[in-house]
Amino acid sequence: MKLTAGQPAPDFKLTDQHGNEITLQQLKGSKVLLYFYPKANTPGCTIQACSLRDHWNELKKKGVTILGVSPDAPAAQKKFSDRYELNFPLLADTERHAAEAYGVWDKKSLYGKLFFGIIRSSFLIDEDGILIGVWYKVKPAETAGNALDLL
Repeated sequence: MKLTAGQPAPDFKLTDQHGNEITLQQLKGSKVLLYFYPKANTPGCTIQACSLRDHWNELKKKGVTILGVSPDAPAAQKKFSDRYELNFPLLADTERHAAEAYGVWDKKSLYGKLFFGIIRSSFLIDEDGILIGVWYKVKPAETAGNALDLL
């Protein structure tokens, strides 16, 4: 089920690349840019993560915490984070509970083959846990700009 602006953001409890558990509830009081990506160390995901890394200061000045989420294990997230010197948490959603709650686990097609996977999407959440920006099928380089334009 797709989410829309104005709805409460679903809470989650996920482990980051350093083994820390993070919940959305812990971040109440600050804005959160939550983005879902298919797989660490792939071209589109690298563009997206590096763009957010490069816009981190602008987003931080606006009170935004960035969180990346994919089905990768924490060890893969850590390699990705270290390789590209990412300055924000990458969360491991290996069971896809968060992806399903946010409506980003869906059918995809590649070379005519249907399969389930992450639909690249991002969500801007306000200090009270309400969605203020929702972008499904976002282009990798547009994630930071979409959030900054809305703010």
